Amino acid sequence: MEDSAEPSYMSSTSSPHILNCLTCYDIPIHSVPEGGSSPEIMSLAKLSASLEQLMVSSIGVDYSDADIEVDGVSVGVHRCILATRSKFFHEKFKEDVDSLEKKESRPKYYMSKLLPYGSVGYEAFLVFLSYVYTGQLKPCPPDVSTCVNDGCSHDACRPAINFSVELMYASAIFGVPELVSLYQRRLFNFVEMALVEDIIPIIVVACHCQLIQLLDQCVHRVAKSDLDSISIEKEVPYKVAKDIKSIRLQCLDENSNAMINDDPLRERRIRNIHKALDSDDVELVKRLLQESDITLDAAHALHYAVAYCDPKVVSEVLNLGLANVNLRNAWGYTVLHVAASRKEPSLIVQLLKEGACASEATPDGQNSVSICRKLTRPKDYNEITEKGHKSNKDRLCIEVLEREVCRNRIAIDASSSSPIMDDDRHTKLQYIDLKNRVALAHLLFPSEAKLAMDIANAEAASQYAGVPLSKSSNDIFDEVDLDTTPIAKDERILANMVALKRTVETGRRYFPNCSEVLDKFMSDDLNDESYFLDKGTAEEQEIKKQRFMELKEDLQNAFTKDKAELSRVGLSSTTSSSNVGLSSTTSSSKVKRKRKSPS
Repeated sequence: MEDSAEPSYMSSTSSPHILNCLTCYDIPIHSVPEGGSSPEIMSLAKLSASLEQLMVSSIGVDYSDADIEVDGVSVGVHRCILATRSKFFHEKFKEDVDSLEKKESRPKYYMSKLLPYGSVGYEAFLVFLSYVYTGQLKPCPPDVSTCVNDGCSHDACRPAINFSVELMYASAIFGVPELVSLYQRRLFNFVEMALVEDIIPIIVVACHCQLIQLLDQCVHRVAKSDLDSISIEKEVPYKVAKDIKSIRLQCLDENSNAMINDDPLRERRIRNIHKALDSDDVELVKRLLQESDITLDAAHALHYAVAYCDPKVVSEVLNLGLANVNLRNAWGYTVLHVAASRKEPSLIVQLLKEGACASEATPDGQNSVSICRKLTRPKDYNEITEKGHKSNKDRLCIEVLEREVCRNRIAIDASSSSPIMDDDRHTKLQYIDLKNRVALAHLLFPSEAKLAMDIANAEAASQYAGVPLSKSSNDIFDEVDLDTTPIAKDERILANMVALKRTVETGRRYFPNCSEVLDKFMSDDLNDESYFLDKGTAEEQEIKKQRFMELKEDLQNAFTKDKAELSRVGLSSTTSSSNVGLSSTTSSSKVKRKRKSPS
């Protein structure tokens, strides 16, 4: 879809409500009398309001005749309205007329199948749908178009850009040209205000929807910035990346004083290391390091792995012991800053465990917490997690980083975690307690428990994630092969206990609120049957169910208490920490990164 000319009525000085009605029904602006109070306009306004009531089904009866599923939620639509307002839906419904007549149930469509590229979320689709029905453009919902960084003005943060990009996809693919024109103007504004790395989604949508002018502006903004070539090649379409490279080379040619210091052989060796990481082949990385003088740090291999590779690959690279976790790249970003941008909890905690400093700031004054917060929507951060369900990854990343900034790092000495095996009975009891604690943690906090296991490298502990809780000592060593020698058996038990204890200690460090609930539960005087709700008399079962309801309430209280502690220490979501000593003006005002021009 090529850039459409601005309709004449879009520049009207009439009220927004009247203007939207005119837009919806294609009434020329010259027909509107001064004051905008003609019977025709008033009728259109009333019709718009009536159609809105139909869309939200507030009239008490659902007259919709089809469903479109978006993000797992079915949205009732009226095919006659969508077909009239959108050529895309007209053609789609027309194709399905014959097949639908044979079906008794109402037709259902899936957003993921309607879109040839890009994505449109539930909230963005509702805003689009509201415009199609009423001709009125609703404000963007703040919980999905802003971030949770208190110091952000939200005029060009990533959630704001992403929401407009989703609406652009809907407008362009479903064929509503007036919305395409409107959101193209919004995206034009973002290009000038946003951080250069946040322009990537705009480049992708402009390329897919053939918005030539918008794409040209994005290309020139990126070409004149110092956004690294690796990010460009990995994240934008090939043709666009080629155009950006061509403009950069032209700028260098025009500048007679430009010094090209790139070593082709060195660059090729670095790219070979990156390709090996892309293939998850850390053994090949080791061979490449041995064959040249390029180091992991020189190739910024850990930065690259954290940005683009599987967490298991990052773990293997860290295990080589050859990379500096606090190394800064050309932008002044540490590896933890890159991990915060990716918002993957396991990566963040792996780096913290290896000594990454959460309070380090970027050149423009952001630390890992503020980076993560600027990428997180209120909807995701404030999502209520029910017991036994996975926590939202975005919130989990922020909570881990905030706790690390609030307090000094506590080194975990693996050797001090080794249990004493002198007293066999004592060992069995300790083993049971650890096993039950890990199993209970996985039941109540699946995301947090799995993360603690992964970071503690507790492969042995993971086998207890789904097993029933037990207080019996008879099955304590059932997982150990009885045919093994006593020495091998003891070594296996010792290794399991070390893994379990590391998991518990990691949980205490990064998830104190969860640990508080587990401490209270585990300290209760429970007998062998107390963990099983379906055992015992009816009265005993009822008592145990009541106990678990109390546990659920304790869980909520613990989360509230932990949040209160974070607020009490005065942690700002946009400051690096008291150790960094950043000025309040830097942390509270909107900071725009100034990119160096190659010229």
